[in-house]
Amino acid sequence: MKPLKTKVSITLDSEIIEAIRNLAEQDDRSFSQYINIVLKEHLRKQQKEQ
Repeated sequence: MKPLKTKVSITLDSEIIEAIRNLAEQDDRSFSQYINIVLKEHLRKQQKEQ
């Protein structure tokens, strides 16, 4: 069973949105999937540093 996901709304700079869209497309992922991966990786690195 897939983990439950919660819908959120955030405000980002236009250039960040464009860059993430491009990276997500290159990785054949949706915008949301790509952001989720980036945030998971960031949190994992933060936890390792503590």
